[in-house]
Amino acid sequence: MSSDGDRRIDQGKEPGLRLLRHTIANQRVALAIGTALVSLHQVMETLVPVAIGAIIDGPITSGDVPTLVVALAGLAALFVVLTYSWRFGARRLVAAIEAESHRLRVTVARRILDPRGVRTSLRIGELLAVATTDAGRAAQILHVVPATAAAITAVAGAAVALLLVDVPLGLLVLLGTPAILVALDRATPLLTRRMTAQQEAVARASGLATDLVTGLRPLRGLGAEPAAARRYREASADALAATLRATRAAGVYTGTSAAVSALLSVAVAGVAGWAALAGRISVGELITVVGLAQFVVEPLGTLAALPSSGAASRASADRLSLVLHAPPLLPAGTGTPSDGRLVLRGLGYRSLRGMDLTVAPGELLGVLAHRPQDAEALADVLSGQVPPEDVRGELTVGGVPLGALDPVAARRTVLAEPHHSDLFAGTLAGNITAGMCDPSGGIPPEVLRASAAGQVADTHPDGLDQRIVDRGSSLSGGQRQRVALARALARRAPVLVLHEPTTAVDAVTEQAVAEGIARVRHDGGEHTTVVITSSPALLAVADRVVVVDDGRIVAAGTHAELAATHPTYRAAVLR
Repeated sequence: MSSDGDRRIDQGKEPGLRLLRHTIANQRVALAIGTALVSLHQVMETLVPVAIGAIIDGPITSGDVPTLVVALAGLAALFVVLTYSWRFGARRLVAAIEAESHRLRVTVARRILDPRGVRTSLRIGELLAVATTDAGRAAQILHVVPATAAAITAVAGAAVALLLVDVPLGLLVLLGTPAILVALDRATPLLTRRMTAQQEAVARASGLATDLVTGLRPLRGLGAEPAAARRYREASADALAATLRATRAAGVYTGTSAAVSALLSVAVAGVAGWAALAGRISVGELITVVGLAQFVVEPLGTLAALPSSGAASRASADRLSLVLHAPPLLPAGTGTPSDGRLVLRGLGYRSLRGMDLTVAPGELLGVLAHRPQDAEALADVLSGQVPPEDVRGELTVGGVPLGALDPVAARRTVLAEPHHSDLFAGTLAGNITAGMCDPSGGIPPEVLRASAAGQVADTHPDGLDQRIVDRGSSLSGGQRQRVALARALARRAPVLVLHEPTTAVDAVTEQAVAEGIARVRHDGGEHTTVVITSSPALLAVADRVVVVDDGRIVAAGTHAELAATHPTYRAAVLR
């Protein structure tokens, strides 16, 4: 789908309704053809009892065999048209629904993965539900529209046929059907609210489940499994209650509509029987009326049930629009960094207060933060994922202010590898080369040595081709850290920010990694590296170390100088 089409989705005062209208317009050709064919199918269905009644009153009553043969041939042709109109119409509509489901999934995924980010309170699990389940439900509007048109065609055809047989019978259907639909339509807003609440509650439970599974190891380490399980039970109970309310409302609606539709059909059959006894209609016409009365139950039931399907599509469209309308986290800057120089002047963000720091191109800077919240705040702000309006003071990358940076150019210049890195399902090599501009040349051997990821490959018979599961849960914590570090080093980013990259590895490996980072990043190159850590091995290879406490830089120097002259530094590092 074109970007213009994406922009059209994101307009209007009722974005959910606008999205559904755009979905219909996007598949208008397939929808028109499919609707025409399934409506033709309903017309043929309506003509079946009419044709049977005409055959009974005509050639069967008169005993005209040749005419009977012709009539039966016409009835067979009617069934052929009926069958193939449904077959080809349904095929076009199903293809349109699947195409729109795919388009909506791609559109939402593109929005979620936009380099500028998306400002939303939805968790990862909720975003996943929106991009999958809600996209499919919203596309079901392409079923609601043709089903409504076909059902109306069927009811209108039956009413016309009944009018030709007996005017009171036709009027009963023509007047009764709108009355039923108007009465049932009053319940549609309630259904929409219940469906929306149910989808939101289920998405919250799914999002919480995703978060709990992701953080299962830390939860076990803290002994927090009971509290986490309690939170999920509460969220699951809320989702169950919302689902029961929505299902109860839909059940009452469907049962009531089915009962009323059946009563209308019974009324039509009863009036027809009375007319036959009075001699107003013939036996063939009576059979036609009874057949139509039985037939009309299905389209009436369809018309009664479609508001529930439409409510589900509308609720999902509203949730899709919530993501598509979410403002970006970062502005659409145009600046491109000239080099890897980082300058912080009076920087304030979360626990950071008035930090002044300059990191020169080619420098390997170590940062020791006495408080974990200071380390996390600094890592987050250097990642470029923080909206400029949340940052006080000034942060420039290569001479360009953070808010003026083009997000894509910023990603190419600054790579911030978080402390908790995610790996994806695939091979070990695929995870490492994922960030490389040109992975065709393979993984540089020096990257495997520097990160000690080569040891991870050597412990498995398949080496770099070994399969790992989603989030790398088949690897130990230290192995995941080494693979993530290899991925970061393989990117060759001008500026690399590492946050505690070696907390899960042994001391010998940590020393080798520290020396490897210095060798790969700073042997004759202009790469800038910022390592936020308390590791003495990493701090020892740094060109300069700054100490952060209470949100400010309180000391600076080499590792050896600080260890000799700064007691709090020595206590924090040389433990």
